[in-house]
Amino acid sequence: MTDLFTAKKSAGRAIQRAAKAPLAERMRPRTLDEFVGQTHLIGDGMPLTSLIEADTIPSIIFWGPPGTGKTTLARVIANRTKAKFYHLSAVLSGVNDLREIIGQAKQQRELHDNMNIVFVDEIHRWNKAQQDALLPHVEDGTITIVGSTTENPSFEVIGPLLSRTKVYCLNQLTAEELKSVVESALSDSERGLGKLKLTIENEAMDFICNTADGDARRALNTLEIAADLTKKTEGRRQTAESRTITVPIVEAAVQRKSLLYDKKGEEHYNVISAFIKSMRGSDPDAAVYYLARMLEAGEDPLFVARRMVIFASEDIGNADPQAVQVAISCMQSFDFVGMPEGWIPLAQCATYLASAPKSNASYKAYLKARTDVAEHGVLPTPLHIRNAPTKLMEELKYGEGYKYPHDFEGHFAEGETYLPDKLKGKTYYAPTGNGYEKVISDRIKNWRHKK
Repeated sequence: MTDLFTAKKSAGRAIQRAAKAPLAERMRPRTLDEFVGQTHLIGDGMPLTSLIEADTIPSIIFWGPPGTGKTTLARVIANRTKAKFYHLSAVLSGVNDLREIIGQAKQQRELHDNMNIVFVDEIHRWNKAQQDALLPHVEDGTITIVGSTTENPSFEVIGPLLSRTKVYCLNQLTAEELKSVVESALSDSERGLGKLKLTIENEAMDFICNTADGDARRALNTLEIAADLTKKTEGRRQTAESRTITVPIVEAAVQRKSLLYDKKGEEHYNVISAFIKSMRGSDPDAAVYYLARMLEAGEDPLFVARRMVIFASEDIGNADPQAVQVAISCMQSFDFVGMPEGWIPLAQCATYLASAPKSNASYKAYLKARTDVAEHGVLPTPLHIRNAPTKLMEELKYGEGYKYPHDFEGHFAEGETYLPDKLKGKTYYAPTGNGYEKVISDRIKNWRHKK
């Protein structure tokens, strides 16, 4: 039997251990109100908030990058739910640990009719046999599973278990959300760094948030190292200057140089302009350099990917019809892979687009057509190419005389016209002789001659 003195001593040691825990662990949100990010799941009327508040948690898998709140959400559920909560790490635990928990869960259910939630951290680390061991107990309601994974559950979680769980995707935190996390840590005197009375330069804050890659844990780890370095700058002498976290201090903390790049300022537009003009000028070396400049400075990679999709149609077009497919695939690849490896498809795409033959003929064709639309307004569509779904429209000669191209040699109806009468003979698309567009150019010249 534990005496009062021993109990107090044990509690004191627990408090000391908590105080020495890493800042990221100390600042872990305890309630939904403290939780930052994932606004598609958390907030008034949002699905996960509603489930937690109603204490009707189904089996769930949280899927997302590191530092986005998967384990934190599991702990919030543990604090809010009336269920008995068990925690397993898939790295450290096996089937024997699970069996022990299942035994306790069955006992709890029989004696107290309790709901039992088993949180399996990094569930993708369990092999098929280990995941199979969960199935019968999830099916009969003995346990409810809450799992977390950084890997795609479609590939890493067995089908039968996946079909019995709801997958919630967590997103990387935005720079603004990370800023909120850092500011909370700086001001919190109980769990954070508030007692140190530290201030932080705006540029240093931006650097921390931009280099964290949407990971709150990484941002707080950087802040903790920077705070420690700040305390040591002036030794024991604590001046106002020595209590300010500066860019050089954060650079030392992350072992990276801060690049001059303001995502909302002039340098942002300078670098993206240089990137696009390098691709347009068919210089893959310059293109990949400016890509690296942007990504290393914390630019949103999806912004870069979107610009490449636009570029593929605007500046390459039909000179290489595959270019836009490459750009779309790149954007989808990055969305699937994320950082830190996401730069790989982005670099492939940038060098491909820079090396491709160029044509802005499609782009210019639309601008010319748009000018005529603005100048002439809504011109009547020629009767012979109008749709005639009713008898009245047929009587009005809608569709009369239309030549069906597939009925003619080469699937081309000679002499047929499609533009409104006022624009007859007008050309908008002038394909170049570059790349595949030379083939298109020759084909169109032949058709236009026959017309």
